[in-house]
Amino acid sequence: MVKPYEQRFPWHLDWNLLRTFMVVVEQRGISRAADYLGLKQPTISSALKRLEDTTGHQLIVRKPNEFNVTRAGRLLYGECSSIFGAVSQLPSLLEDGTEELRGHISIVTASHVISEHFDDALHAFTEAHPKVSFSFTVADSEEIVSRVNQNRASLGICLLHKIPAGLKAQVLYREYFGLYCGPRHRLFDRETIPLAELEGERSVSFQTETDGGPLEPVARLRARAKIASGWSGVSASLHELRRMIITNVGIGSLPMHVAKRDVDLGRLRQLPPYDDLPLVNIYILTNPRRKLSVAEHAFLEACDAAIAGASLEERTYR
Repeated sequence: MVKPYEQRFPWHLDWNLLRTFMVVVEQRGISRAADYLGLKQPTISSALKRLEDTTGHQLIVRKPNEFNVTRAGRLLYGECSSIFGAVSQLPSLLEDGTEELRGHISIVTASHVISEHFDDALHAFTEAHPKVSFSFTVADSEEIVSRVNQNRASLGICLLHKIPAGLKAQVLYREYFGLYCGPRHRLFDRETIPLAELEGERSVSFQTETDGGPLEPVARLRARAKIASGWSGVSASLHELRRMIITNVGIGSLPMHVAKRDVDLGRLRQLPPYDDLPLVNIYILTNPRRKLSVAEHAFLEACDAAIAGASLEERTYR
């Protein structure tokens, strides 16, 4: 039986407070949320206090140099994200009644995903349905899983250590990783480079090169080369990691098919080892619980067809 309080709650709640709360959590602070929303800090603090009064729970612990989301706050944030995801779908769902396919597809992707099979599918779909729009957001793999799970994206493209419960993952392509240095590095112009030369070298790395992370095989490659422990630079962006390698902040690992152009242009050189290199899967991640618009459904069908139309070997970029 629904309690009187539960009947009144949705009518008394200012829904704008939920959006503000979601930004505060994601920006991890009231001042940063204020900057993000273009508002003053007292306005954000007041909105958060009103939401806490409405829900009857403390949502965020606010102390100097401390920011913590309470258990009630984490639960509310999950629901806010689901609400935001559902509302963001409304324009596409309302377009479903038109004769020409319309709508919007939101894709959240890891940095520098390069797949000719995905690009071919995207091109063919856009040619067939020019009224459908797209947005691409770059994020790390953990954030991609979170957004897809919270129903805030049509699909994600990312690396995974394991398939998240409740989500569907298909291998879009596979890529080999190798170690590289830039033209300022002492080994760049060597005719031959023994593996032993890499021992103790400074290095840069992706943030996901950690134990249990999706790039753990790459971390094992670094250990095999006996590169110095720790790192001189770290980034979630392949573009920025490439910059650090080229400027000799340190040597680092990159997908070989992505690095090939820079190798051909003399901006990068592959380092040993050259055999038994790590092979990493890149996945298309979707949420079966998401109510797909016609446009989203059609695009995912196009992606499925691209995957089914090429063997995994063909989708392995060397």
